[in-house]
Amino acid sequence: MTATLPATRHQFFSLARVGAIASNTLLELVRLKVFYFLLIFALLLIGSSAFFAKLSFQEQFQMLKNFALGAMSIFTWLLAVLATAMMLPKDIEDRTLYTILAKPVPRFEYLLGKLLGVLALLFVALSFMCVMFVIVLYAREQSGIADAVRENPPAQVAAAIEQVKAATFTTSLIPCIVVIYLKAALCAALTLLLSTFATSSIFTIMVAVVVYLIGHVQPIAREYWLASASVGAPTKIFLALISLVFPDLTAFDLVDDILVGNIIAFGLFMKTVALGVTYIAVYFLAGYFMFSAKEL
Repeated sequence: MTATLPATRHQFFSLARVGAIASNTLLELVRLKVFYFLLIFALLLIGSSAFFAKLSFQEQFQMLKNFALGAMSIFTWLLAVLATAMMLPKDIEDRTLYTILAKPVPRFEYLLGKLLGVLALLFVALSFMCVMFVIVLYAREQSGIADAVRENPPAQVAAAIEQVKAATFTTSLIPCIVVIYLKAALCAALTLLLSTFATSSIFTIMVAVVVYLIGHVQPIAREYWLASASVGAPTKIFLALISLVFPDLTAFDLVDDILVGNIIAFGLFMKTVALGVTYIAVYFLAGYFMFSAKEL
C-alpha cells in the first residue's frame, strides 16, 4: 500500500504544483527582459503629455486617455503574444519540459501553470502601466486646476475646478482597463494553443498576429456580407463558423465610449467579461487536447 500511495496522489489535481509552475514561469519571463516594454510605455506616456499642453483641458484629457488606453492595449497584447510564444519552444530546447513531466506532473497542470504565469506577467505589467497613467493624469489634473484658478474670475473658479476633476478620473476607466486585461489574456490563451502544434516561435507569433487582425476585421466583413441580399445559407454557415473560431476583438474596445463621456453599462461589461473568459477557457482546453496528444 505504501509503495502505491505516491503514484496515486500524483493523479489528482494539485494547486501547489500549478502555482509552482506559474511562479517559475513568471520569473523566467521577467529574466527575458520583457519589462523593457514597460519602460518604453512610460517614456511614451510621459513624453506625449508635453504635446497636449496647447489644447484645452477637455481635449488634453481626451487625447491622453485615448493614447494611454490604446498603448495599454497594444503593449499588453505584445507581451501576451511574445511571452507565450516563447514558452514551450524554450522549455523543449532546454529540456525543462521533460524534467517537469517526468516527476510526474500532468500535462494539464503544466499547461495551466504556464498560462497562469503569463497572466500574472500581464497583471503586473498592466498594473505598472496603470500607475504611470494615474500619475500623468493626476499631474495633468493639477495643471488644469491651476489654469482654472488663474484664468477664471473668483465666482467661477469652483465650477471650473469641478469640470476639470470631472474630465479627469471617471468610473468607466476601471472596466475599460479590466477589459484590456481580458483581451490580452484571451490572446495569450490563443497563442498558447497555437504553440502546442506550431513548429517554431516565429510561426506562432506570425499566426497570432494574423488572428489578431482577423479578430478586428471579421465583424465588419461579416456585417458587410450579411447585408447583401444574395448571401446564401452556405455563406452564412461559413461566416458563423469564422465568428466562433476567431473572437470578435472589437467587442473589447471600450475606449471610444470613455472618450465621449459615456458610462459603460454593467450589462455590457459583464457580457464582455463572459465572452473573454469563455474564449480563454475554450482556447486553453483546445490547447490541452493538442498538447496531450503531442509526442515529446
